[in-house]
Amino acid sequence: MGEPKIKKICFVASEAQPFFASGGLGDVIGSLPKRILKNSKGEYELSIILPLYEKLNQGYKNKLIYVGNTITRLSWRNQYCGIFKYEENGIKYYFIDNEYYFKRDNFYGYFDDAERFAFFSKAAIDVMLFLDMIPDIIHVHDWQAGMLLVYLRTLYYNDEHFKKVKTIFTIHNIEYQGIYAYDQDIIEDVFGLSMNDGYLLEYDGKVNIMKGAMEAANAVSTVSPSYAEEILQKEFAHGLEYETNRVKKEGKLRGILNGIDKIFYNPAKDKALFSNYDRKDFSKKAENKEELQAMLALPVDDKIPMIGMVTRLVAHKGLDLVKEIFEKLLQEKVQIVILGTGDQYYEGYFKDLEYLYENKLRVIIAYNQDLSRKIYASSDLFLMPSIAEPCGLSQMIASRYGAIPIVRSTGGLKDSIIDFSHENGNGYTFESLDAKDMLEVIKKALKDYQDKELWHHQMAMVMNKDFGWSTSAKQYIKMYEEILNK
Repeated sequence: MGEPKIKKICFVASEAQPFFASGGLGDVIGSLPKRILKNSKGEYELSIILPLYEKLNQGYKNKLIYVGNTITRLSWRNQYCGIFKYEENGIKYYFIDNEYYFKRDNFYGYFDDAERFAFFSKAAIDVMLFLDMIPDIIHVHDWQAGMLLVYLRTLYYNDEHFKKVKTIFTIHNIEYQGIYAYDQDIIEDVFGLSMNDGYLLEYDGKVNIMKGAMEAANAVSTVSPSYAEEILQKEFAHGLEYETNRVKKEGKLRGILNGIDKIFYNPAKDKALFSNYDRKDFSKKAENKEELQAMLALPVDDKIPMIGMVTRLVAHKGLDLVKEIFEKLLQEKVQIVILGTGDQYYEGYFKDLEYLYENKLRVIIAYNQDLSRKIYASSDLFLMPSIAEPCGLSQMIASRYGAIPIVRSTGGLKDSIIDFSHENGNGYTFESLDAKDMLEVIKKALKDYQDKELWHHQMAMVMNKDFGWSTSAKQYIKMYEEILNK
């Protein structure tokens, strides 16, 4: 018997650590492939295709190797598609260069995002053809790469190169679907498709790129088992419940809980921390809190429990629940540190309160990874009261750094954090949307903090919980094997 055939997986996504990231998607694409490669024991090859943004971390700009260029045709446009390569830990990263689409201050939020990411999706196919790198599985993430699957079902349907290629579409957050007006301008002029193929993208009278990707993919996954069930319901599906239920009936839908990169998030070696520590000896965690208190001009006192929040300041993160009880909470013996950006309404509300409670509250309106790690390491408690949370990584990172999570049991929070009232508990949880229930749980946690023996026991439970990718990577490999064998 010969050697087993090495299976080739190609991820296509709009962001990845350590190159550039705006949130959880970037963390996942940065860490999951490495673990899949490690767990597959030489049976897989992995490559990742990404846009070459202006915001590429400076340390990597000089490490990219120019491979070549081709032309990507998008309707009547013939657009330059430069290809750069970077290789690390056995993974090949390919960056698609086009300054017109990607040399901008931000990743998303532009009037021509539909065109930008249609170009990215089609260019990714062109890169595979140019490099003669046809994978066994193309694993596409979120709507920004979703047009790739639509193109494979339409423009490339009879292309021999892709006849045997299997596809997976992963939903990281169903709230963002890539919705546009359904008309000839976008179907033909922007996407370069025939109106006869428009049905793939049509949903509720509009173009919906996520819907098209779900319909075109061989399998659809979400980033936690509970979220896979939740998005079948109207209140979680953001209008896409008919499509999610159709996909479920076809047997294509599954949920796999995300993990975190335990090397990337490691309090024993994290250079952002004031003092390093680990789960065997977390005594120096207190030094981090005192240093952060001093840095933020809060009263320096290790006996005051600190609650951290590193979050986008938007409604679905549960900020209305926080608002409802916030001033009552600030009457307690507590310090609260909030880091994030988002809606001006929430930014203004929390900043205004900072002036009223200058000895108890600090609100930093920024995206700052260095400071976020300092907050994880300094906080005693980490609050995540999300209304909806596909997976959530912050509760896992907080646990790794010994900040005990307080979460609302939804989506991935429900799958990852079990209340201390249960055996193997690793946090505080509440289920209702009643802010008073949340306040009761927070008060219980603040009371428990005063019992140092109990608190150290709970910290040990939390820090010893393994949120690495090993289990999840095995589930992804199982999914790959299942669709390859169909």
